[in-house]
Amino acid sequence: MSEEIRKDVQEGQETPETAENKEPQYSLNDDRRVKVLSPGAMVAKRFFRNRIAMVGLIILIFMFTFSFIGGIISPYEEDQRFYRTDSLSKEYCAAIENTEFRYEIAPGQDFSSIIQAQMVLATQKGVEEFTFKDVKYVMEKVSDDFIIVKLANGTEIGLAFKNVFSESDPSFKANYEFLREALQADALGESSFSAEGVSYQIDENGIVSQGSKEIGYISRYVVQPLMGDVFLTRDFKEQLLTALENGDKDFLFTDPDGVESDYKIEYNAASHKYTIKQSRESRVYDTYASPSKDHWLGTDRNGMDMLTRLMYGGRVSLIIGFIVELIANLIGVIMGGISGYFGGWVDNLIMRIVDIFYCIPSMPILIILGAAMDAQLVDPKIRMLYLMLILGFLSWPGVARMIRGQILSLREQEFMTATEATGIRVSRRIFRHLVPNVIPLLIVSASMGIGSTIIMEATLSFLGLGVKFPFASWGNIINDVNNTFVLTNYWFIWVPAGFLLLATVLAFNLVGDGLRDAFDPRMKR
Repeated sequence: MSEEIRKDVQEGQETPETAENKEPQYSLNDDRRVKVLSPGAMVAKRFFRNRIAMVGLIILIFMFTFSFIGGIISPYEEDQRFYRTDSLSKEYCAAIENTEFRYEIAPGQDFSSIIQAQMVLATQKGVEEFTFKDVKYVMEKVSDDFIIVKLANGTEIGLAFKNVFSESDPSFKANYEFLREALQADALGESSFSAEGVSYQIDENGIVSQGSKEIGYISRYVVQPLMGDVFLTRDFKEQLLTALENGDKDFLFTDPDGVESDYKIEYNAASHKYTIKQSRESRVYDTYASPSKDHWLGTDRNGMDMLTRLMYGGRVSLIIGFIVELIANLIGVIMGGISGYFGGWVDNLIMRIVDIFYCIPSMPILIILGAAMDAQLVDPKIRMLYLMLILGFLSWPGVARMIRGQILSLREQEFMTATEATGIRVSRRIFRHLVPNVIPLLIVSASMGIGSTIIMEATLSFLGLGVKFPFASWGNIINDVNNTFVLTNYWFIWVPAGFLLLATVLAFNLVGDGLRDAFDPRMKR
């Protein structure tokens, strides 16, 4: 700067250079001196400066994106099941080698267990007759394995045998006369016999047939299915008996439908019984599959993708939280606004109603209603709607009391006196001038209440009384930890859902705290 310019500046004279660089000067009463922010902008500025609140907001943005957008872009459906081919082993039948006498009672005769025991004692003594209660019985010993028991007058009362007849044809039912003739022919080594005028053939393997039709067989082994709807064919029994005689531990058998299955033979020395287990390839639900590239968080007990279930579960939990708070705040604002504005008997009446609602045991009522809906088999969609309505209806008293307290202090201020002086109707005074002044507090309360509602829904769903299958919620996903084995071995079933639930509720609380601080006019941040 030249000497002349410096002198001009010192003398207060304005030159073109100084005029160009000079700051504009405003008067003290000029609004341009101060940058004025609107109340909303000031609240936003305080909120966004709160780092903890911003962490909560970021978490909530992620949760909403994960739940609502994630479910849309997921390649799987909410209730889509996945399957795997597995080898299932189940008890199919049992076999026992018959070493004791079995009995068949003749029609209309008395051959009780006591008489049977007396017959066994006589057999052990090597005698052919015995007396019980002054009644004489005679044993006609056809062979060591087959005895016909008669009275002294020759009336036949029953049979004792060790070889057993089993039907090959499920439509054929053996009666007493057939059993006697068939077992006697087998004991004597005969090739044919007649019963009720019908001729039958019996071969050296004990197979009994009528003409070309096989109807059964006689064997020392008794083979019985463990399920009533299973019929064991002659081929299966023959192959099983061959395996037992050879001491094999397993064998393969192809059923009439062409399905080959592997059968394991297990022997119980205490009961002298063989248990046969069937193993076959079957398509089953891919339950509790470990995390993989197809299922990043594995599958649940129903064979459904866990990550997809978490997305849809978050959607359900968040929707329930918002709708419940909307219902509670709507009822609470109306009741609290009326109570706080009118006061007097109206205030007393509404506050007594609030006191009654505070005395209602919410959790027992929710449990009872949940059990009642279970008994009535309520549709899961309708059940979810009922759940939101019930939770919202039970949550409004706290909101009403908070709104009433705020309106009691606001209605005495000058702007309310002005509304009354200008003749504005009562409903407009309440909902146009009073309620908007409590909305900041309402927003803070609602943001924290959503977290509490999500916890309540998760608790009910965990107990099996909330959201029902096939719909998912974070609560009913965690319900799997009722099984201790799942809790200790399948962390991917309950840890992600628990983490998301914890993070969401914590985020709502952090945002609520941030809003409370931002709406406080005494905050200087």
